[in-house]
Amino acid sequence: MDKYSKTIKNLALDLTRIPSVVGTDGEIQMAKKIYDNLSRLRYFKANPEKLKLVDLKNDSLGRKYVMAIIEAENKTSDTVLLLGHIDTVGAMDYGDLRDFATVPETLKEKLKDKDFSSEIQEDINSDNWTFGRGIFDMKMGVAALMVMIKEFSKHCHEMQANLVFIAVPDEEGNSAGMLSAAQDLAVIGEARGWQFIAAIDTDYMTGLYFGDDKKYVYIGTVGKLLPCFYIYGKETHVGEAFHGLDANLLASEIMKLVDLNHELCDIADGEVTLPPISLYQRDLKTEYSVQTVNAVNIYFNYATHISTTDIVLEKLKAKAVEAFDNTIERLNQGYKRFCEMSNIPYNKLPWQTKVLTFEELYRRVKDERPEIEESINRMVEDMLRQNIDDREFTLRIVQEVHRYYSDKSPLVVLYYAPPYYPHNFVKGESETEKRLLSAVEAAVNDAKGVYDYNIVIKKFYPYISDLSYCSVPRGEESLSKLIKNMPAWPKKYSLPVEAIQKISMPVVNIGPYGKDAHKLTERVSMPYSLDAMPFILKKTIENLLIQNQDF
Repeated sequence: MDKYSKTIKNLALDLTRIPSVVGTDGEIQMAKKIYDNLSRLRYFKANPEKLKLVDLKNDSLGRKYVMAIIEAENKTSDTVLLLGHIDTVGAMDYGDLRDFATVPETLKEKLKDKDFSSEIQEDINSDNWTFGRGIFDMKMGVAALMVMIKEFSKHCHEMQANLVFIAVPDEEGNSAGMLSAAQDLAVIGEARGWQFIAAIDTDYMTGLYFGDDKKYVYIGTVGKLLPCFYIYGKETHVGEAFHGLDANLLASEIMKLVDLNHELCDIADGEVTLPPISLYQRDLKTEYSVQTVNAVNIYFNYATHISTTDIVLEKLKAKAVEAFDNTIERLNQGYKRFCEMSNIPYNKLPWQTKVLTFEELYRRVKDERPEIEESINRMVEDMLRQNIDDREFTLRIVQEVHRYYSDKSPLVVLYYAPPYYPHNFVKGESETEKRLLSAVEAAVNDAKGVYDYNIVIKKFYPYISDLSYCSVPRGEESLSKLIKNMPAWPKKYSLPVEAIQKISMPVVNIGPYGKDAHKLTERVSMPYSLDAMPFILKKTIENLLIQNQDF
């Protein structure tokens, strides 16, 4: 693999020097850089129609992605997809070194003047590590894919499957690049009779715990949901505190039962997701007053390996019911003790547990007030004229529906907000899954015979990525529950479900090794990322594409 190392390294450095922060013109410049590089290859000079700079659909920024197609000379439907993202997060975290964040050679020298932990200092002083925004996440991986395209373009006469490479923007944002490409791939694939058999990504890979020296290859990917709780209490004057139900108190109990609760980890094939973690908690009171809070909004990052959207709703609804019961019990116990202390009569508080999904709330309101649909449509039209965050957009719809609800007693409404990232569980049941598992296992075993790394194959790439949009669960109930409980769908947010299902394929991530993605100390390990990683990548592609692999 040594013959590829220098090329991958130099290309990764070149790509890193172009700042391509998500949501900026740099993403366009990066796409053009990759397109120009690939256009110099002999294959694309002879077949210019197979290399494209494609506009993203309905993108206000005018961003583009690169698509490169290498078709097997012996016509075949089998097609392998290579994908990588070309955007990065911003560089504000670099502080006074921000201007050097994408200049790896200079940055490393500048970092020597800063105070870091001994581990980071050691890596700064080592030739084995290169620092820079995006070099780890994921320009080293994109460079490796570009070199693979160059190599396999010379061997299309030996290929028994087609090879397609896409380099997409916006992975760090809303995956607009991948979602746009998925629609194009569905159309092109249908026209050419392609059957996608696997997707290979080269996004970053790192240790899973402190001191972890293993190098991981992931077959499959984690999914992500954003379940939300609209918590409506009963306001009161602070001088009559027990006459109301503090929405903050109920919210805190939900937080206690859901946030980082191991009971809600999703387990498949012995692999465990991280538990849900809160991303947002805010009361909805807009001004100071001595009225207690009557509404709170919370949402969580919820990782999935196997649980579908309907199952997650059931689990969280049960937790909300438990939280409501606990809160009522606590309030009654506290009120009873207060009455005893104050020598006044105690009467049990009137609160009753009530938890509804958005679907259930909407159905009740629609039965009472059919005009609710018209009211929401007007509200949506107004919000679409504004630059409103998807989460806020969703909450406002929930609030509007609740406003029409005749029952004003305390209530918890459970719903989903964007984004949704499906998990991809490669079980080994279908022929394409077996083929990918076999190709990766053989490649890793070959690498172990050449390199002295502890390389481990695992299921479920653990970081949110564009791999999620290589398939969508086909279960009707799961998608139905998602759509009916995501108020923004399709008003402001949706996925091209049909297109993704047409290209549906198992996935693998074979990434460079490094540390501290999205941090000032983002860095990539040059040895593994330039020897074993491209070796496994090339061997996996070979195992999927070519029978005679002596080249």
